[in-house]
Amino acid sequence: MATVAVVWICGSVLRLTREQLCGQVKGHAWLVSPYKSCSSYRRSCQTHTYQIRLSAQAPPQFWLTGAVLFLGYTLSMFSETIELRGHIIDSLILPKVLDQILTHGANFKIGEITIGQKRADQSFARIEVSAETTEALDELILRLRQHGAEVAEHKDAQLAAAPADGVFPPEFYVMTNQQTFVRVDGKEIEVRPTMMDSAIALNQKKRAARAVKFFDVHKGDEIVVGHQGVRVVPVQRATSRTDIFQFINTIIDADEPKSAIIRELAEELRRAHKGKGKIAVVAGPAIVRTGAGQHLVRLIDAGYVDRLFAGNPFAGYDVERALFGTSLGISLDLAFARGGRENVMRAVNAIRQAGSLAAAVKKNVLTSGIMHACVRNNVDIVLTGSIRDEGSIPGATTDAIEGQKLLREKLVDVTHALLLASIRHSLAVVSMLAPTVKIVCIDIDASAVERVVEQQPLQSIGMITDVEPFLRELADCLSESKMSQ
Repeated sequence: MATVAVVWICGSVLRLTREQLCGQVKGHAWLVSPYKSCSSYRRSCQTHTYQIRLSAQAPPQFWLTGAVLFLGYTLSMFSETIELRGHIIDSLILPKVLDQILTHGANFKIGEITIGQKRADQSFARIEVSAETTEALDELILRLRQHGAEVAEHKDAQLAAAPADGVFPPEFYVMTNQQTFVRVDGKEIEVRPTMMDSAIALNQKKRAARAVKFFDVHKGDEIVVGHQGVRVVPVQRATSRTDIFQFINTIIDADEPKSAIIRELAEELRRAHKGKGKIAVVAGPAIVRTGAGQHLVRLIDAGYVDRLFAGNPFAGYDVERALFGTSLGISLDLAFARGGRENVMRAVNAIRQAGSLAAAVKKNVLTSGIMHACVRNNVDIVLTGSIRDEGSIPGATTDAIEGQKLLREKLVDVTHALLLASIRHSLAVVSMLAPTVKIVCIDIDASAVERVVEQQPLQSIGMITDVEPFLRELADCLSESKMSQ
């Protein structure tokens, strides 16, 4: 049975026609019709009074611009004031925040905005955000915090104990890979390390906050719940100079020229090498199978690779190429080779018999290839296995949890990452990288490149191309710059 109530509406809704007002209310399953029996409530100011019939599916309250009296109670939009600081215009932080507000069906009012007049100047905005329910507002503020929004009223973070090993308390805060702080006793503590899809554990005695995965949490650990007292600092554009990593969502399509970008990238890697930066390569089997391995060896020999991350099959195919001239039974010169798929098994067996990749190089069992170059140049080799592996190379980590821990440890000080023809491995690595790491993703699959680049829109370049011509031209550019010096 429908409920009938009398509502007194005044303020800015006076300019709305009855049809406009009904249109607004119908979104919440209300029916509106004029009601004139409440003249005793009218005052000197102009008011319109309506009878509102509430359907059974309607929410317990509704919101309109202006003051509303409903069943004797004064109702209004729930609101919170947020603040944005930094290069919020050119880094597209302000547009993203406003887009989030509108996407969530909420409203905003910009109370104050100051735009930097020069390139190095920072900007500021104070925005009142309104939503229909406290739950909707809370969810929206959480999303806005991830873009760097701060609630004007500073409060301490809320904590709850982990109920069991490997279990977070309900409503635990989920981190991004952006720099994050938690407020405790009025002072902020930086969360270290920054890690996507993690919770925040707090040690109040040590005044330390750390990102934890499920396997890191123990019963009784204090975990941040909700988003109160959490501040996120997103990566913003550098103001000192503009480089190829400062353009948002830079993806070079297959039919676009790439030589100029590759030359710029070569200069960036040269600066990183000179400045003692750490360059990581995430390598996929296509590097070996397309014959691009020789160009990656050139980069390794020139000192432009500090760490190599790959799956176990990559090492197997590389060793197979070095020992038998094939990769998964296929030769660069012949459509099929005599050994077929047996060659990769024999290659893995040769390394297992030697004891390790390093031992195989020392015993001259392995005399060429990418693994050989890594061992010879003291490049860290981080291999992880999967259920598809034909056989495990000695030194490969086959436990998934241990593999994650190893990757996180080896990625801590990486400054540049080349993700080459390995989408699954690349996505895993990107989720563990700091937001300041500069990323280059190379893949022939456009959707794969887009998935990686969207993780780091201000620090990533994507190229839709085969890996062999890319590595060949990059190695040539680095060789030319070295000769010119």
